[in-house]
Amino acid sequence: MTQGASGGQTSRNDEVQDTRPRPEDRLEKAVRAAEQALIEFEIALETFRVEIENFSRLHHQKLGPMYTRLDELDALIAEAQAARTGDPDDQRKAQEARARVMPMPGVDELFHGWMDSEGIPPEAAAMLNDQPVRAPKRVRPSEEARKLYRELARRAHPDLAQDEPERGRREEFITRVNAAYALGDAEALRTLSEEWDAGPAPVEERQSEAEELYARLEWLSQRKEMLTAVAKELEESAIGGMLRLAPDDPDRLLEEIAEQLLTQVAEREKELSRLVE
Repeated sequence: MTQGASGGQTSRNDEVQDTRPRPEDRLEKAVRAAEQALIEFEIALETFRVEIENFSRLHHQKLGPMYTRLDELDALIAEAQAARTGDPDDQRKAQEARARVMPMPGVDELFHGWMDSEGIPPEAAAMLNDQPVRAPKRVRPSEEARKLYRELARRAHPDLAQDEPERGRREEFITRVNAAYALGDAEALRTLSEEWDAGPAPVEERQSEAEELYARLEWLSQRKEMLTAVAKELEESAIGGMLRLAPDDPDRLLEEIAEQLLTQVAEREKELSRLVE
């Protein structure tokens, strides 16, 4: 009886031991967690990139003429100073200041994006007739667009593919998703979500070998390093640094910078008037 009980106990211990997770199972869980973390990081990075592009466009649109005017005034002041003194050093400074002034754009550059198959759009016609020009549409993804983008990025991300054909299909799809998100087009993102739902079912994940899982972890780590470098470059850019100063109200930041530039323009104009009197 005792021996039988002992044998039964040993059998039960074997059964318990058989149900314990294998090392490969724990490794696979780590890979899946790393994949999801990388996807979340890429979503945040793409959102930041779109915000920087939007802010850069608005910055150039609103403040570009002021910077150009300041450069022109600096050149005029330096030239007036050189004409007064005749000093070679002042003349050199005047030449350098004039070289920093941005040249007038050529016709092709001036009308890039303004011409269409029907001729000059109303905005260009208004500019040529000294009428107020409507500013280009501001692009900032809405909360709905952000939500749709995050959902699509999680579901259709190429890193979740199990083979190359599936990866190619996902990469093509995500390219379209990114383009719609960059335009803040929630309707297009809804259409893409419906398209993904109606598409072929994703291939079921197969059990990976330990070597494949380790290789996958290494690839994920390398990609994270690459994306971290991209994020750092964006954050350390001039526009990225400005955007970090007012992430919740970038328009107000632009207004504050515009006020400072207007003050500088007024000071330069006063200085120029004094020199040419």
